[in-house]
Amino acid sequence: MLGKTLVVAASLLALPVVGSQDIFVLSEDRSPYIGRYIEVLTSSTSGTTIRDVVRNGAFLPGQQDVPNLGLSDSEHWIRFKVHNELSTSDLVLNIAHPDIDTLEVYEANGNGGIRLIGRTGLMVEAGRRIHRDAENSFNLQLPSGTIGQYYLRVRSNKQLQLPITLSSSNAYSQDRSTRNLILGGYIGIMLVMSLYNFFIYLSMRDKSYLLYVLYILSVALTQLAFSGVAPFYFWSGWTWVAPKATVLLTISTAILASEFLMVFIRTKVYVPQWHRWARPFYITLAMCVLLEVMELPLLAYKSTQIVSGIFASYLMAMVFMVWRQGSRQAGYFLIAWSVFLVGTVLFVMKDMGILPYNSLTLYTMPIGSAIEGVLLSFGLADRINVLRREKERSQAEALTALQENERLVREQNVLLEEKVKQRTAALQESNEHLKRTQAQLVSAEKMASLGQLTAGIAHEINNPINFITSNIAPLRRNIGEIVEVMQEYRGMDPAQAAAQLADLRAREERLGISESIAELDDIINSIAEGSTRTAEIVRGLRNFSRLDESDLKDADLNEGLRSTLAVLQPQFKDKVDIRLELGTLPKVECFPGKVNQVFMNILTNGAQATLARMDGRPREVVATTRNLGDLVEIVITDTGVGMPPEVQARIFDPFFTTKAVGEGTGLGLSIVYGIIEDHHGSIAVESTPGVGTSFRIQLPIHQQRRQELRA
Repeated sequence: MLGKTLVVAASLLALPVVGSQDIFVLSEDRSPYIGRYIEVLTSSTSGTTIRDVVRNGAFLPGQQDVPNLGLSDSEHWIRFKVHNELSTSDLVLNIAHPDIDTLEVYEANGNGGIRLIGRTGLMVEAGRRIHRDAENSFNLQLPSGTIGQYYLRVRSNKQLQLPITLSSSNAYSQDRSTRNLILGGYIGIMLVMSLYNFFIYLSMRDKSYLLYVLYILSVALTQLAFSGVAPFYFWSGWTWVAPKATVLLTISTAILASEFLMVFIRTKVYVPQWHRWARPFYITLAMCVLLEVMELPLLAYKSTQIVSGIFASYLMAMVFMVWRQGSRQAGYFLIAWSVFLVGTVLFVMKDMGILPYNSLTLYTMPIGSAIEGVLLSFGLADRINVLRREKERSQAEALTALQENERLVREQNVLLEEKVKQRTAALQESNEHLKRTQAQLVSAEKMASLGQLTAGIAHEINNPINFITSNIAPLRRNIGEIVEVMQEYRGMDPAQAAAQLADLRAREERLGISESIAELDDIINSIAEGSTRTAEIVRGLRNFSRLDESDLKDADLNEGLRSTLAVLQPQFKDKVDIRLELGTLPKVECFPGKVNQVFMNILTNGAQATLARMDGRPREVVATTRNLGDLVEIVITDTGVGMPPEVQARIFDPFFTTKAVGEGTGLGLSIVYGIIEDHHGSIAVESTPGVGTSFRIQLPIHQQRRQELRA
């Protein structure tokens, strides 16, 4: 503690002697406005240097948290001391007032020297500016526990306020993010209102919508100018335009507001005399622009404020007169503009020092303009309703005029009804034809699948049958040789048995009877294996089809997957690795044949998707099952080409397919979806292009039987 006190004391002794000045202690990440800790020196001459001010400046203490230096072309010098009690030396000095023509920040060092920290302002050339961002902020390096003394040189031809704050760099970045979020929300609202009404203008070609868009954009740009964003980003290098922008934008906003008002509430119809005298105000506004161009900024600023206030009052009175005559649009405009004017008046009262400078008074004008934009948009939307009612009234008048032709209309209605009946009959016939065509396509889809299965099964059965057939000839030969030898044994003469037996044994060796007997066992085993394989294929096909079951049955879905795989295996053998990872499942009440058709369609699609891939990755299709309590879940995953989101959204639509013409009807997954719905289940798909696809099916274990199934 003693060491810290000595450092502070040394810092005070090192600074120039400037009289009795309170030191602002920065002990929190962000400070309040420090106007009461500053000293102000106002100079009517522009040649005063920082050296003159340091040596001979007669400063006066600040009296307000946010000093209001009024409206003048004088040059103001600000002096203050800061004791940094934060743990960081990275500080930010912020003067959040954008309408400053020139602003320079100096630091007095311990050796009596003066260092320029930064320079900015609307009249400072872009190449000479040294500042942090649009809010006139500057980076300070003040070591923790030390005291720094700073000078500000400020000049403005508009109402000048100095909301000076100090904060750590991190705290300032957080505050800046919050302000950007508020400003972004405001700009977003104004842009949405503008775009929405611009699209309405393109469809309706009503001039009031276009004028509203121009007016709202002008208001938004004016608010950006007042906030400092527009000078920083849009015309930072135009030193002639930047200091005049707020005046010019205020005048353009007033003119656009007048034009929009007169078209929107139709002042020419309701108050023609007031309407006639509105545009002459443009001349006085043009004179304000002329004063600004002639480099008379103070006079131009004051004149613009006075003329704009009078003009706004005149427009409000005109709107009030129209509203009293029953105009709904005038009511919307009256409320919207009242909110905006209240916000503007509060903002001006803040500039004049009548109201305190805080977050509320700082944002009253943008908040008011945003609310005004929304309310005026509501009024424009209501204008559509008014136009619709006027159209309906004109239609009613036209209908009254046509009542004299009522008899002819009735006759035409009779003819029309007859045509409607004919057209209805034609539509019904077309609908029936469409249903028949759809049924034919569904049948074609099934036949196409059946054709693929038949080809694969025929090939698979053909292998064991060919094996059996190829073994018949050697079997017949071996049996014939054995029978021939046996018959000779049976025909031997007992008296010559010894001599004949030797001949028969020699013949056995010549015919290879021992090898034939051994070969018989292998041939019979091979024929038995082929017969067993054929029987398994036929049994799997019968279990897959279950054509004899037309009612709900308790079925083993694992067995259904095995049967489906047995049927599909011949088609994709040695091409795709189709695996089953089956959990323990209870019997599920379902239509087994239809559920097997679901398995076949999804497994076939997955296998085909893997075959369509050419990147060399393993071609795999894996089906897993598990019990979820009242539900069973079947997940079929492939490593195929995958699907983009737009294809995933349509895969269950009838007739939608990504296959080439002639390779698919687009009904496979539509049929799958219908079968799952019939079972009161659910099916979901997850797919990533280039990775693969996963279908997740959930079926209830017990079905709520339908009334028609009981009948």
